[in-house]
Order: sequence, then structure tokens, then C-alpha cells
Amino acid sequence: MAETAAILNPCKTVLLPDRYAGCGLADMATAQQVNEIKKKNPELKVVSYINSSAEVKAVTDICCTSANAVDVVNSLNSEMVLFVPDRNLGSYVAEKSGKMIQLWDGYCYVHEQISIDDLIILKKEHPKAAIIVHPECPAPVRHLADFIGSTSQMSQFVKNSFHQEFIVGTEDNFIHRLKTDNHDKMFYPVHTLCEGMNAISLEKVKRSLETMEYKIRVPERIHAKAKIALDKMLKVL
Repeated sequence: MAETAAILNPCKTVLLPDRYAGCGLADMATAQQVNEIKKKNPELKVVSYINSSAEVKAVTDICCTSANAVDVVNSLNSEMVLFVPDRNLGSYVAEKSGKMIQLWDGYCYVHEQISIDDLIILKKEHPKAAIIVHPECPAPVRHLADFIGSTSQMSQFVKNSFHQEFIVGTEDNFIHRLKTDNHDKMFYPVHTLCEGMNAISLEKVKRSLETMEYKIRVPERIHAKAKIALDKMLKVL
């Protein structure tokens, strides 16, 4: 995400407060691996999720977020799509778009470890709660949910919903945002945390601003190609 911010804002400084605060999902795909599949299947249109490296974005046709993934895939003039790197989000897009999508064998461990049993137990404890989950969750979990969407879409759903209680199937810290925006509603986490996200602290942000470390720099040859895929995505928005 820091690389994406730097690519889209070349005249601005982008800092990462902890140089080791990476993304396990992004690490599951490399540009070399994607290129090898493209060589074998030149007809494939490759869609890279925003949670991928700049190198991977540079060898794909278009990027997407969890909020616009379906629209991005539907915008492609092709029935054969390779979705990189999240297999769960890819399968969700396949369900919604009806297109044949080749799924990369990658996943977000934060969402992968959410189980049906987790949701059933919480539902028994809070029978009036609506279940909302992120599309990065496995299909069985998604199919049990009352609503599936990105964090921004979940926020909007909660705001407009008549429900007063929600079981939230995504990274637990998202509940803080929901509580801030909806003081009168109750939220129940599924107890799943992202190590990379939680590596960032207020103290590290302060230190980063004071020392101007660590600056994100994307090599020009990668920057230019990745920006093409990102610009194509922004045209779909």
C-alpha cells in the first residue's frame, strides 16, 4: 500500500514507520511467477489486487481494490482472468461476475483463519447481530454472512442498517472505526489480527515523521509500468 501511495503521488514523500510492516498476502506472489503463467497463457488478462507488490502490479493488466474488484473484472474484454494473489477475493469476484477466473493460491491469513464455527458461536451468543464479512474470507464464511464488502462498504452498511448489533468478520481493529462512527451500536470481533498492521504504533509514526524514515522508493522501471495498471483501475472507479 505504501508503494501504491508513492507511485500515485510521485512528488510527495511516503513514509513507512516500520520497515518490516509488510503484508503476508502480497508476499505470496512474485512478478516472475506471474510472468511464467502469462507466457503459457497469453490470452489471460491479469488483475492484481492492491495488496500486491509494485513488481507484481507492473506485470499485470489492471489493479483492483476489494471495493471495486467486481467492476474491474467486468470492465475487461475477456472471459479468461488471472486474479492475483488472493484466492478468496478472486472466488468472490467469480461468483459475482460469472467470469472464469484462474485463482492464485494466495490468501490473507487474517481472513483465512476466520471459520464458520467462529461465526456460529458468536451468532448463538448474539442472535440479533448481523454478520458482516470481508470478501477475503473463505467462501463458506462468506455464504453465512448477511453482508459481504470491503471495510468502506461495511462501514456504509452498518451506518444505514436497522440492526443494532454486528459480528464483524475482518481484522479486529476495524471495530474501533465502527464504534467511533456508530456510538449507539454494538460490535463483536472474531479475534483475528494482522501482525503487519499492528507493527505500526503512534510512537513509530512520531519517530518516522521526526527522522523522515523509512522513505518508500519504487525504481522508475517498475514505477512506470505499475502506474499504468493503477491508472486503468482508477478509470473504472
